[in-house]
Amino acid sequence: MTSSNTTIDSSILGFIAGFVDTCVFVGLFGLFTAHVTGNFVLIGAELVHHSGDVLPKLLALPVFMLAVAAAAKAVDALRQRRRNAVVAILVFEALFLFMSAAAAFSLKAAARSGDASALAIGMLACAAMGLQNAMMRLELTALPSTTVMTINVTQAVIDAVTIVSSTDIQKRNDARARSFREWPAIVAFTLGAASGAAGYAFAGLGALAVPALLCVLLAARYAGLQHPAP
Repeated sequence: MTSSNTTIDSSILGFIAGFVDTCVFVGLFGLFTAHVTGNFVLIGAELVHHSGDVLPKLLALPVFMLAVAAAAKAVDALRQRRRNAVVAILVFEALFLFMSAAAAFSLKAAARSGDASALAIGMLACAAMGLQNAMMRLELTALPSTTVMTINVTQAVIDAVTIVSSTDIQKRNDARARSFREWPAIVAFTLGAASGAAGYAFAGLGALAVPALLCVLLAARYAGLQHPAP
């Protein structure tokens, strides 16, 4: 895989994660889907404030973990059959996001985070993001994180300091190479977050069909890599 393709893939995946996390956060009363750290914080805050919104955050954790576990088992099975696991995971991620968008269109709008419609939409989105997180750790390990920007931003700052101040040429070159991988994902996640907010304002949680479609397009690209043209 070329460096340009790597940049494109990490940018698309970063955009997807930023879009889903923001759209669901805005639409479902502060539920995080792309990473669990935020939900841990919100669960802790609920112990003090008692707002009654803790159920979705509690459910998100086992749903996320089950999605990761399912992805790990699927990747292992597909590797044994020499099949492209990335394609399979992206297809199922798209399926969960399409189902989440369909539920948003077909179910009654939620008035509270604990309503059945909010739980259905939120848990489907959490499952989708669990799959993406697992895919990054299992199959796309050469790419920077596309769901948790804390890691990327921290490393990007360290690399910037190294590029500016280090006297070791090799260290500067390595830091520069990492920066070229990190910044596209950071920028794409930011654009995805802005687009997720705009998408929710325009189409509600039905806007989750946008990242679902991007998953399908990316899966098609990886399927092409699996069976390259002669």
